[in-house]
Amino acid sequence: MDFRETIAGLVRVWYGIDALGRDEPNMGSRDLATPKGFLFSTAGAAIKKPGRRDLALIYSEKEALMSGMFTTNKVKAAPVRLDMKRIASGKGQAIIVNSGNANACTGRQGEEDALAMTKLVAAALRLKEKSVYVCSTGVIGQPLPMKRIASKIDGLAKSLGASTLDDVAAAIMTTDSFPKVVSRVMKIGKRKGTIAGVCKGAGMICPNMATMLSFLITDINISGRALDRAFRDAVQGSFNRVTVDGDMSTNDTILMMANGLAENDLVDERSRSFSLFSKGLSDVAGALSRLIVKDGEGATKLVEITVKNAVTKADAEKGAYAIANSLLVKTALYGNDANWGRIIAALGYSGITMREERTDIYVGRVKITNKGLSTGSDREAGAALRSKEVSLTVDLHLGTAFAKVLTCDLTEEYVRINAGYRS
Repeated sequence: MDFRETIAGLVRVWYGIDALGRDEPNMGSRDLATPKGFLFSTAGAAIKKPGRRDLALIYSEKEALMSGMFTTNKVKAAPVRLDMKRIASGKGQAIIVNSGNANACTGRQGEEDALAMTKLVAAALRLKEKSVYVCSTGVIGQPLPMKRIASKIDGLAKSLGASTLDDVAAAIMTTDSFPKVVSRVMKIGKRKGTIAGVCKGAGMICPNMATMLSFLITDINISGRALDRAFRDAVQGSFNRVTVDGDMSTNDTILMMANGLAENDLVDERSRSFSLFSKGLSDVAGALSRLIVKDGEGATKLVEITVKNAVTKADAEKGAYAIANSLLVKTALYGNDANWGRIIAALGYSGITMREERTDIYVGRVKITNKGLSTGSDREAGAALRSKEVSLTVDLHLGTAFAKVLTCDLTEEYVRINAGYRS
């Protein structure tokens, strides 16, 4: 393990422990709180390269309620199209995931392969075929090595329980530098329940959805309507508020399973516990999305961009994304250069309502423009940019709406990683 992998692992464990304000402490990935009734297994099928586990199976011992959200890209991978049909049932029991190959732009064969993966899992676990979902991530335009994948399905089914959520997170990685896992334990009435999640993503990150795969699981007993509402709110405030490079994939998927095995009183939209559940789910989703940006390909810093006092929420969001996706802004951030001209220029071309002579810009607590003019604080702002976590705030002084977006800087390493992605 090299130095970068060691540091990345420490970041993951630290964030898993401290970032959520959970009701019970989580002592890192080895002691990760896992919802009742969920089992996991992983295997290696040499999908892209041999020598690593690139298949994962998530299984609920009881049929679970399910919610899902998917890429809005008009080009959708075969597994995405299949899952979008099955999620209409609101139920499911297993998810099979592969990394190394996206099974996107693969025509009829890709559709048959996605369907075959669910059929094989259903047969091995004696489930209804429609209760199995499939997700893929990796290189676009290449057929899946189905013989190698098919030969591993029985083993995955038989070894359920032998792997952990950490193992699942590792198996679904592509250019990620560390596995991303978060969990939260909470009290619902007189019972304790757990929400946990994994995700992968480091590049091609831009809503809607953020380019990634994520799987959230809970044993909390909740109604389908309440689950769907809390899930969509959580995704909107987390995965749909991050951008690494402005590119959207063909495979973005987030699925959530709730099996009710915590046996708490049913949570519905009118329950006192609904807000607690919603907050817990938002905490988990927020922590996972933050880890994606921390792990942005080649990134050296996480950047939170806030646009406030805009005329409308849409303006605030559009302005924040214009700054976050600007290559000139992102490279300046990497160079610790408080080049506010690039920030105000991005706002100007974003199409939002703004007035240059009212606009203030801050790097951290350092005000670098006042009413559209320099404050002469570039040196202090440059020092603030040397932190691993940076905040940029734009105050438009035109209304009351605001929005926050997470992004990262752009480095030479990003170019190197993506120049050789298919090799």
